[in-house]
Amino acid sequence: MAKKDTFRIVTCGSDGSLLIRDYPSIDPILNANLQIGSDDCSTDLELRGLPVFRGLIGPMPEGKNIVRYESPEVFETLTKEWGVAKPRRRTRRAKTEAAEPIST
Repeated sequence: MAKKDTFRIVTCGSDGSLLIRDYPSIDPILNANLQIGSDDCSTDLELRGLPVFRGLIGPMPEGKNIVRYESPEVFETLTKEWGVAKPRRRTRRAKTEAAEPIST
């Protein structure tokens, strides 16, 4: 298993753009936010035991080595965009020739 070694905070800028800040450890995030619990139910076992912060959604995995926390506004916006995205339509290819039975 790859070790989670990057901690990412994603927030919304005043103009609506995404602001992404990466940290090499959880310490700066612990100093700036109030921890209200620990993750104990993630399906990604490497996230279990990581802090849950007031005002941030997470922890959630992003790739193999990134732990992501999002502001509620970012989480809501990205979730709505994900829910509206239309899946690609599958097309069936017509059979070019019908198989002929083999007679013996």
